[in-house]
Amino acid sequence: MTDHKGLILDETRKLHLSRQDDGPFVPGVTEIWPAGAVLDETDRAALVEAALEMRIAAGPSSRRFESRFARKLGRRKAHLTNSGSSANLLALTSFTSHLLEDARLVPGDEVITVAAGFPTTVNPIIQNGLVPVFVDVELGTYNTTADRVAQAIGPRTRAIMIAHALGNPFEVAEIAQLAENHGLFLIEDNCDAVGSTYDGRLTGSFGDITTVSFYPAHHLAMGEGGCVLTSNLALARIVESLRDWGRDCWCEPGETNKCLKRFEYQMGTLPAGYDHKYIFSHVGYNLKATDIQAALGLTQLEKLDDFCAARRRNWRRLRDGLDGLPHLILPEATPRSDPSWFGFALTVDPEAPFQRAELVDFLEGRKIGTRRLFAGNLTRHPAYIDQEHRVVGDLTNSDIITEQTFWIGVYPALTEEMLDYVVSSVKEFMGARG
Repeated sequence: MTDHKGLILDETRKLHLSRQDDGPFVPGVTEIWPAGAVLDETDRAALVEAALEMRIAAGPSSRRFESRFARKLGRRKAHLTNSGSSANLLALTSFTSHLLEDARLVPGDEVITVAAGFPTTVNPIIQNGLVPVFVDVELGTYNTTADRVAQAIGPRTRAIMIAHALGNPFEVAEIAQLAENHGLFLIEDNCDAVGSTYDGRLTGSFGDITTVSFYPAHHLAMGEGGCVLTSNLALARIVESLRDWGRDCWCEPGETNKCLKRFEYQMGTLPAGYDHKYIFSHVGYNLKATDIQAALGLTQLEKLDDFCAARRRNWRRLRDGLDGLPHLILPEATPRSDPSWFGFALTVDPEAPFQRAELVDFLEGRKIGTRRLFAGNLTRHPAYIDQEHRVVGDLTNSDIITEQTFWIGVYPALTEEMLDYVVSSVKEFMGARG
């Protein structure tokens, strides 16, 4: 490192530290956010260093992050994307590739998913001309069950695509076994659950393919960004092609002849020797991330275990503090799981002497941020009402979530003082309403 560059990075760290004195927590005045990125001086310096190197496209930081993150989740390959939503699109689209021959998904095939979730788990199903099959979830865990998924399998079912709800694992071992027994693909949306385990095994390691988001609300932050991971090298190659314009070549930007036969290919009806860098084997996208994002991801990844521990600790403090309160359904970990929680869900009992909106308004008035459990029942939204879909069983709990559920934060920046204020605020509201 040059003296000039070192000086800039030292000053960058000092600048970050000089901006960290936000003053004491003032109840009812200081914002308690439900989610957010936790960034320190090493993160700021990493961004500045990448900018100083003018690494404005994917490069060495991207490759290092992909390698380290794949090892962290126990997968063979990882591909960075520009968002978790793009990761989901790439993951499902990869199963429509002609390279899978008779196993590929085709329009009209069905994909089982849940009604209570985030749209980007479902949108790729519709965007690929496939049919979502919606099942309900449990209150408390906010996940579906293997039994519900089993009941939804029909003659056109070809895949399962489910997210771990708020970091709480669904019955992923059982559902993975169901998928294997029935010859179905399993896409594991791990965007909210990095660091969670089921049966002692990390979520994101069960499915044929898994996805992660690096939006600031998630466990690791890159500003924007996501990742697709798999141990199936054929699928990984398809994902890479789809992410990188659909091209057949696997050279990194700046590489010109990694395969040593760049001008020796003949594909489609192209002339023999057509430049492999400009042969396209998929109808793809440009969904790559940048090296500046990856540089931030590398420093964030070093803190992942601490982040996960803080999320668990904060969730437990809220859970213990609110235990026993009437009229509230408190969250529960799925049996045999150890969640790295994304948020703390609260469901107001439909028979309670108050409405969810009243409790939310009270908390928001005290600067305690709340969020809905994403879309609630997706089938009730205008975007999906006229989309072809199938529902198996009723969606009673998804409807209750739509009306009665919200969540509050557990992310690592929250202090014990903040969490205790949240608990005392909920108790004060409940005490005033009997």
